[in-house]
Amino acid sequence: MRSLLAATLLWAFSFGLIKRHLGGLDPNFVAAMRLVLALPLFLPLLRTRGLGAGVITRLLVIGAVQYGLMYVGYITAFQFAAAHEVVLYTVLTPLYVALICDAQARRFDVVNVALAAMAAAGAAVIQHREGAGVAWLGFLLVQLSSVCFAWGQAAYRRLRRERTELRDREVIALLYLGGVAVTVAATTMSGGWATLARLSSTQWLVFAYLGVLATGVGFYLWNRGAVQVGAGALAVANNLKVPLGVLVALTIFGEQADLLRLGIGGGLMVLAAALAARRGEA
Repeated sequence: MRSLLAATLLWAFSFGLIKRHLGGLDPNFVAAMRLVLALPLFLPLLRTRGLGAGVITRLLVIGAVQYGLMYVGYITAFQFAAAHEVVLYTVLTPLYVALICDAQARRFDVVNVALAAMAAAGAAVIQHREGAGVAWLGFLLVQLSSVCFAWGQAAYRRLRRERTELRDREVIALLYLGGVAVTVAATTMSGGWATLARLSSTQWLVFAYLGVLATGVGFYLWNRGAVQVGAGALAVANNLKVPLGVLVALTIFGEQADLLRLGIGGGLMVLAAALAARRGEA
């Protein structure tokens, strides 16, 4: 659990930093830079001998989804929502983990569907204001990225428990390579590489924190911790970043929010996620 807590602390500042300092940049470029800067940390530790083509492919695919597709959707969401809204919308990740597990087991759990509806109602409370249509795009993008992140967590956890001889630090570079492939391709298609020449010194410092610490160290700690704890504890850990991230965005980065709507809507979303976590422990 300590690995999960450490990752959460690293991530708490990411939301405000992205919104304030990188909000005007191509989101695909931001996603690619984070992963490109993270990759060198673990590339020297990569060990592929004995893995086999099947395991290598699985790791690349997991990284492409959990890191690549997730980052593209998540960072694009900052163009349509405030940082504290983005972090709050990630509260549904544990619920998606439960729904994905239901789908993999080919079962339909009406309670999980009801919890998803409760969480959507919470988002509606927050966004129920004039001109909120654009903000809904932010909500939907975060949900798409959360589904990718949830699927990746479940897939990596399953693979590691099947192959107990794997060591996280020796294979995580393959996850980052999968993510780099997706984000580099997305940046090339959007023409985002021109952004590189316009970066300020402050933005480079922000990228250093986001790429090396939040992404590189953070995801390593997270995936290692996810293997060590139960499903319920993992669901709870997924949401530890929510109060921290919202607090940092509203205080340190000075964002404004309707606290009543945020409290009611956020409460519904947190309740839905907490109930999903409780059911995961049962």
